[in-house]
Amino acid sequence: MNRLILILATSLMAFSAQAEVVEKIVAIVNDETVLLTDIDDFQRKLKNNGLVDDALLDFYDRKKMATNREAAIAYLIDESMIDSEVKRQGIQAPVERVESEIRNILGARGVTRDQMRATLKTRGIQFSDYQDFIKTSIQRQSLIEREVSSRIKISDDDIATYYIQKGLSNKPLVFEFTLSHIVLLNSNGGEEKARARAQTVKDRLNNGSNFEALASQYSEDPEFSQGGTFGTYRMGDLVPVIERSVQKLGPGEISELVKMQDGYHIFKVVKRSLVPSSDFEKRKQEISSILFRDAFRRQFSGWLANMKRASYVRINQ
Repeated sequence: MNRLILILATSLMAFSAQAEVVEKIVAIVNDETVLLTDIDDFQRKLKNNGLVDDALLDFYDRKKMATNREAAIAYLIDESMIDSEVKRQGIQAPVERVESEIRNILGARGVTRDQMRATLKTRGIQFSDYQDFIKTSIQRQSLIEREVSSRIKISDDDIATYYIQKGLSNKPLVFEFTLSHIVLLNSNGGEEKARARAQTVKDRLNNGSNFEALASQYSEDPEFSQGGTFGTYRMGDLVPVIERSVQKLGPGEISELVKMQDGYHIFKVVKRSLVPSSDFEKRKQEISSILFRDAFRRQFSGWLANMKRASYVRINQ
């Protein structure tokens, strides 16, 4: 009998010692705790593709955390700080928003709720646990959006600077010209007479005559529109001879005679402005995303560091 009591007592002591190890508090972060079981569970999820918030994992070495306990602890401390701040700020994720996010996920994956439920079950995950996971993820994302993302501003100047520095082009901006013209055609009596008529018009312009009035009176453009409208073009899109004739002109200024295949043209710059080049326009969104990602990483790290300084963090060795 005494031996049986001794065996039972020994077994209870062993069980108690094991329970103490399993439930050991590894770290305290404000009002959050990181347990030894949390670390084991987290590393198991990393190895087995369990439910882990990918939005936060982007800033950490996933492979290292799966095998290195110190790296896993550091991550869980950061995660606990975020969860503590979510509570402090009272950030909520209503059921409607959680359900909306789940519907979006189902739609993106092309599966039904029952199919998702069955897939989760094969991984040992209850659907209610998945809902809680989505809720927590939304709360964290809301906090990060409020404290980090919303404070990042990427300007057109930032994008243009990156565009040039990365050697994508040395011309993120180009001049755009709105032009009017007067044309005297070679088909009306030959090139020599066309030039003479053009020179007469040019002389009158030099003497202060109104360009639009002379265009209406003298232009031989078969598709003439009021005022001699020629169109709006960016540098690089115009015929070289026209570009050379107008590239140094400002609004209201008039070109010399421009000899072209059909005759002689006189151009007036109606408007001149700097606009993004076509290639720059195509790359703007891509560059903006790159700059935002880089800025987010810097500011997220700084935000976490500031939170850590303002938080109570104790790690039990």
